[in-house]
Amino acid sequence: MKLQQGRKPEHYIAAPEAVGVFDSYEKFQAAMYDLLIAGFSRYDISVLARQEVLEEKFGNAYWRAPDLMDDPDAPRAAFMSEEAEGELEGAIVGGFLFLGSYIAMAALLTPASTLAASVAAVAIGGSPAAVIGALLARRVHGQHKDYYANQIAHGGILMWVRVRDDRHRDMAVRILQGHSGRDVHVHDWSEA
Repeated sequence: MKLQQGRKPEHYIAAPEAVGVFDSYEKFQAAMYDLLIAGFSRYDISVLARQEVLEEKFGNAYWRAPDLMDDPDAPRAAFMSEEAEGELEGAIVGGFLFLGSYIAMAALLTPASTLAASVAAVAIGGSPAAVIGALLARRVHGQHKDYYANQIAHGGILMWVRVRDDRHRDMAVRILQGHSGRDVHVHDWSEA
């Protein structure tokens, strides 16, 4: 589905956008980091949405990333770096550990309880919660990994980069091509 020449979708703005497809997560990630180092905001960068969102939008039709590069209706998502994923996983594990420990500690903080009993309650209450948190964090990591594997299976990882002027346009194109981005080009609109 290519955008018809001269047609700009209503929910998009007249801001140029570089776009490219990557055959590996490593090349995609390297391009992403170089864009950030070059001064692009993470809010200027988007990727193709998850499979569930694509199915909701397009049904069960088979899609390929290169076919969606210039499709104004292609659903997008924000990029989640490995660092952000690690922070999310840590927050999940830590949150469950804290919650379990807090509940156990609150139950034992009576005038009759001893310090040793309170410490033991925190350890006993926090451990199962930490295990639950670790399992949820592992699931988040698996979904992140599956997302990129699915993108590659459908023709590559699609990346859009909003550019504000000719200098940023050239820089984005060089960075995408420099990390083996395929079909790198610029269209004159971007998602609002």
